[in-house]
Order: sequence, then structure tokens, then C-alpha cells
Amino acid sequence: MTNLLHIDSSIRYEGSVSREVTRAFADAWRAANPEGEYVYRDLSANPVPHVDGTPHPELIAEVKAADTIVIGAPMYNFAIPSTLKAWIDQFTVKDVFVGEDGVAPLGAKRVVVVTARGGSYKAGTPREGFDHQEPYLRSVLSLTGLDRNLEFVHAEMTMANVNPQLAQFREIAVESLADAHRVVKELAVA
Repeated sequence: MTNLLHIDSSIRYEGSVSREVTRAFADAWRAANPEGEYVYRDLSANPVPHVDGTPHPELIAEVKAADTIVIGAPMYNFAIPSTLKAWIDQFTVKDVFVGEDGVAPLGAKRVVVVTARGGSYKAGTPREGFDHQEPYLRSVLSLTGLDRNLEFVHAEMTMANVNPQLAQFREIAVESLADAHRVVKELAVA
């Protein structure tokens, strides 16, 4: 039986782009895997504690049990929410690190990270170097092998509808969100 772990970390519920797109992924995955197990963790509603030396084996068990993990990661101040960082810190422990022999205990898992970004951080854009979201996640997930089957789906220019200075990019925002929906639905059933 296959298992999906669905993580959301946006502080917003109404109008959250990352929640909207991870939900689309989860809905498509669940339709394609009706017998599959589904675990949902909302890190905003139920944040995990920051690292304090107390082990939280249930978090590690959830990650180990999952075949597929979808993570909603909105960009806050050019990086990920602190609640998502706390969750990562809790399961990124030496017991699941890639060994010196290259064996990755979590390496067979499929990971899809859905990002929501108020602006654009693509190569060649003025803020390209401000993206501390995707590079950080790639790096930290590589410690456990979760980068071996890792996909990023970006919904960009999400602030175009609320920030008058970005109004000229509304069409790009609509296209980016539609593309993110299309991609996650394809990834969910692949």
C-alpha cells in the first residue's frame, strides 16, 4: 500500500496559494490511490516544537512511512516559514542521514515541494539571488536522501493581486498558478 504525507506550513488559510496547490496534489493523488494511506500535518495550526533535545519519533515515523511527501512551502522573507524549519529539524537526525557508503534510508521517497512566492526569483530576474527557499530545501533534504526524487513546483507573483506595485504582473501570476495546478496534478498520478 502506498502512503502520502501532506505538509502545509502557510499561516494563511483563506487565499493561501501553497495550501490550494498542495490540496490539488493530494486530491489527485488520493483519486489515483484510493486504497492509499493519507496523513495530513498542518504546521500552522499544530506547530511542532523547535529542537530542544527531546526526540519526537512520531515525526520521523511519519516521514519513514510515506512513499510520497508533498510540502507546502510559502516564501516568507525569502526563505521558508519557521514552522517548516522546525518540522525539518525534528526529523533530520543522524539515524536517517545518508551514510558514508551513500546509502540513504529515506532516498526511495518521492518529494514534491510546492512554493508560493510573492515575486519572481527565476534565473535572470532582479531578485534571483534572494531565493533562500529552494536552495536551502535542496541542501537540507540532501542530508537524508530526500533530494533523490525531488520536484519543485513554483507559483510566483502571488502578490500581484494585492500589491499595486506588482499589478502589471497579474497575468503572469494567473499563468503561474494555472501551471502549478497542471504540474502537481501530473506529478500526483505519475
